[in-house]
Amino acid sequence: MRLGLYAFAVAAAFFGATVYIGLVEQPARLRLNTRAMIEEWKLSNRRGTLVLSAVAVLSSAIALIQFRQSGDVRWIIGGTTILASWPYAYFVMMPVNVWLFAVQLGKPVSLLRGLMRDWGLLEWGHALIGFVASSVFAWALELPP
Repeated sequence: MRLGLYAFAVAAAFFGATVYIGLVEQPARLRLNTRAMIEEWKLSNRRGTLVLSAVAVLSSAIALIQFRQSGDVRWIIGGTTILASWPYAYFVMMPVNVWLFAVQLGKPVSLLRGLMRDWGLLEWGHALIGFVASSVFAWALELPP
């Protein structure tokens, strides 16, 4: 079996996890009281960041191996796309993360809820990255050079 299928599967898992965050976890989190919402987010964010980062690296590494075997540049494009989740997380998500970690729970609820809502909207950027990478991998699988 071609390794590219595994790169696709791992990228699709990344996409699925980010869609789950946006459609299931984030709306449930926003229904909690402020203290519970922030405490849940702090635990979830650390674990989620670790999982999504590892999955992105794994998918990209498999895509690189597939590129070396086939010479098809689409594997590099897809691998680079999924790795774009790292700078996206650092430059786009991290400023909001810093504010959410720094805000004391005694602050007005609207500030925290607004930041949390913004974080949830920004998280959809990860879903877009996963979708594009999965699409490029599917393209490479479906239409070989």
